[in-house]
Amino acid sequence: MPQGRRYRTEGRRGVVNAEHSVHGGAAAGTAGTGFGTARAVLWLVAAVLAVRQAAAVLRHPPGERLTDLETWIGENGVLHVTGSLYDTGRFTGTPFAGLVLKPLARSAEQSLGIAWTFGTLLLVVALGLVAARALPGRVSRRTRLLAAPVAISLLMLSLPVRNSFSLGQTSIIPVLLVLLGCFVARGERVSGVLIGIGAALQPAVLLFVPLLWLTGRRSAAVTTTGVFAAGTAVAWFAMPGDSWVYWVHHVAGAGLGERPDSLANQSLHGALLRIGLEGPLEVALFVALAAVVVLLGLRRAVRYARDGQLLLAVALTGCVAIAVSPTAWQHQLLWVLLALVGRVGVRARDRLVWPAVVVLVMTLPGTMLLPNVGVLVPLRENAPLVAALAAACAVPFLTRTAPYFEEPVPTEYARPAPARWGRIPLAPFWKRLFSRPNLLLEVLAIRVGFSVYTQIRLAATGGREAAEEHGRQIHSIERALGIDIEHWVNHSVVDVKWAESFFNFYYSSFHFLVPLAILGVLYVRRPADYRWARSSLGFATVLALIGFWLYPLAPPRLMPGLGFIDTAHGPQDLTNPDYGALTALTNQYAAMPSLHFGWSLWCGVVIVVLAPKPWMKLLGVLHPLFTVCAIVATANHWVLDAVGGAAVVGAAFGLTYLLAGPRKLLPRAPALVKADPFPEGEVERQPELEPGHRA
Repeated sequence: MPQGRRYRTEGRRGVVNAEHSVHGGAAAGTAGTGFGTARAVLWLVAAVLAVRQAAAVLRHPPGERLTDLETWIGENGVLHVTGSLYDTGRFTGTPFAGLVLKPLARSAEQSLGIAWTFGTLLLVVALGLVAARALPGRVSRRTRLLAAPVAISLLMLSLPVRNSFSLGQTSIIPVLLVLLGCFVARGERVSGVLIGIGAALQPAVLLFVPLLWLTGRRSAAVTTTGVFAAGTAVAWFAMPGDSWVYWVHHVAGAGLGERPDSLANQSLHGALLRIGLEGPLEVALFVALAAVVVLLGLRRAVRYARDGQLLLAVALTGCVAIAVSPTAWQHQLLWVLLALVGRVGVRARDRLVWPAVVVLVMTLPGTMLLPNVGVLVPLRENAPLVAALAAACAVPFLTRTAPYFEEPVPTEYARPAPARWGRIPLAPFWKRLFSRPNLLLEVLAIRVGFSVYTQIRLAATGGREAAEEHGRQIHSIERALGIDIEHWVNHSVVDVKWAESFFNFYYSSFHFLVPLAILGVLYVRRPADYRWARSSLGFATVLALIGFWLYPLAPPRLMPGLGFIDTAHGPQDLTNPDYGALTALTNQYAAMPSLHFGWSLWCGVVIVVLAPKPWMKLLGVLHPLFTVCAIVATANHWVLDAVGGAAVVGAAFGLTYLLAGPRKLLPRAPALVKADPFPEGEVERQPELEPGHRA
């Protein structure tokens, strides 16, 4: 038999028997003590996240929790109204969903809320178990056992599940019905019944009918269509007026609920409305784009289903449904999270890029992923939609017949130079590379880290009284040490206008610019040193955040009665507890330690250690010197704040050394350089180093 025909035959058999496809040839593993501990910890994490999610809902009093559910089935809910379900515009489900939910309207809201919350927990657990069971490719027993708690934890953290919990939505049910129909149900008819019920609840699920038909499961496709038609007909017979409003007047629910151009609608229709298109032009463009997405997405889904990756095919079909639905609310975006099972990249170090991107997009709001820059706003507002479109139409997932599907090109790690102490590094698994890390992940990590830093910094206010009391403590200590020079420097600079302008400019211009520029240069020219420097900067920032929490401190410019002049921000109203609008932008009490000086000192150390030219090293020395003068002259920090900044930077370099070992790396041995089957841009050429030379 020709090789291509054999692969197609194997793939077709895998679609017919999904369970055999995803588990055939699974390697047996022995669960040792370490594995058992890891599994227990992962299940504990999943349980904690589940309890936290339930508590976040139930801690709200009745009437303030499960707001969508209360709107539908509460004491005065839509399902109690004698008129149309859609008169108020608050009910967005199908008439069949209304018919199913009506019996629940007789239950008391409080007991129903508790039962609904724990019922949703069980649905999420079931979804995670089924998804873990359906992983494509050869999966060891150990991986299967660990996949379930990891999947449940990711689901609990995802925005769609959190949204479903808080609103009391039912969007988890159609996804679970599809997975049960594809991976658990025995027999084509049972599978079709489950998927058909899911389609009756959420019409976009009908896109699974062509997937079933084109992959040889025609009986399931016919049954799905029949069950959907039967459920819709029953609802039409019981509620003809509502069915007319939903299917005809609102074109399968389009326009129900929130405004279709709101950020909550992550469909192509919503994206086109947000960029200003409307009317017949928008409708025509939406239909054309939807047709292209359906054609490309379903074609790719069929390809991966025939290849034996049925879970990936299901996820891609769901991503198509998100994009082409008139409305795709946040709680309906679970399909994107399932798409992380696809394998992308031939090298081992690239395999986690796609899953990491999906997890970030599905767990964090767009405001944390991308800055508020004009050119990035459309991408920021439509991040889940972009991820769905990428998964459905663009991401080059590997097929099971690809040579590197099971065993990617192994990662070649650098050889660390020996440390002075035998127990260093303390984290030997923290292996460094000569080559650059993935740029997309680095940019996302820096942006997300900065967003988290900003949120924690804003939250660590500590109160005005404590901050001013700590300010008096610092002032007293400096007076005792004879270093209370802030007032003299501040007023001396104010009397010299060019100096005031210079230090104001320096204070506001180089805090972020210089560290980012250094990281960029290191990423391009010295990737091994980039990893070490980036880690030390991250540790310094984390240690500083701990200082903000434990010791809120008012800077000199916000200390009443001491006569400091705020040269950088202008006069502040010290009688106003909020000090005007400035405190809405940043935490005014995050002064100890001074990251302004700490980051500049990090820049200076990195430049002095790595720069090849003496004049560059001189600039590295001048930058923290100018910075400490600027923060004192502008009355934004005490002298001891700079000392605190130096302390956290020193501790960060020390922590990096303890965990990762010395910065030096031994040169690459020629025998270790392996031929790459994809040489173009895959392996970076490294300069030849003399033994003992710094990498």
